[in-house]
Amino acid sequence: MDQYELSLCLSLNKYSANSLSCIFFSAISRLGNGVFWYALILALPLIYGQEAIETSIIMTLTGITGVILYKLLKNNLVRQRPCISHQCIHQGTAMLDLYSFPSGHTLHAFSFCIIAVNAYPELGVILIPFTLFIAASRVVLGLHYPTDVAVGALIGTLLAVIFI
Repeated sequence: MDQYELSLCLSLNKYSANSLSCIFFSAISRLGNGVFWYALILALPLIYGQEAIETSIIMTLTGITGVILYKLLKNNLVRQRPCISHQCIHQGTAMLDLYSFPSGHTLHAFSFCIIAVNAYPELGVILIPFTLFIAASRVVLGLHYPTDVAVGALIGTLLAVIFI
């Protein structure tokens, strides 16, 4: 399983060698670090009015819960990032910490996307591709294994379902 996952990492990580692709995925990753989601949480009531305050509060509570959960998991499971463990993996952007499991970017992207699209389905046209690009960016940039991203997506989905 580890060898298959490393092979998949290498296949996706090769896209970070292309400077345009690396710039694109680095920008997506940076936005997915919170900037985009914080802006969305603040913008929803401005766009949709008072009714969107509840959605923004749910997203905020989900985000706080997600941070607590993924930090507990990362600090206890201590799986090193692929770019640290394997010299053949190119690090496409700066790391936030040393550990990779689970992907916090993916966890939050999935939870926020599901909550926002559940409340405002028209946002799916933007949020679903953006969320998938965030998930892909984490492996392309050499910062996560595919299972880190898959588990982050699963936890994010479960949190969204619980909070909705």
